[in-house]
Amino acid sequence: MSDHQDPAGMAALSICEALLLALNDLNLLQEREIVGVLRDAAVTHECANGSEFELETHSAVAKLINEIIVSGNFSRRS
Repeated sequence: MSDHQDPAGMAALSICEALLLALNDLNLLQEREIVGVLRDAAVTHECANGSEFELETHSAVAKLINEIIVSGNFSRRS
């Protein structure tokens, strides 16, 4: 997978992060539910099929999502 930055991917990540934060701020999703959404997304990529390149891409996406979960960068801390 290329190391170049993907503006569309970065935009999508920022938008999703903002939506998850807003849902949490409005008490529509609790932090554990947000983690569940992120885990579901990671598992989808971990179980994906495709060419070698596609599998590498899915693996990298799953790794990034799992790193977000572990680091807690998906939620605002007081």
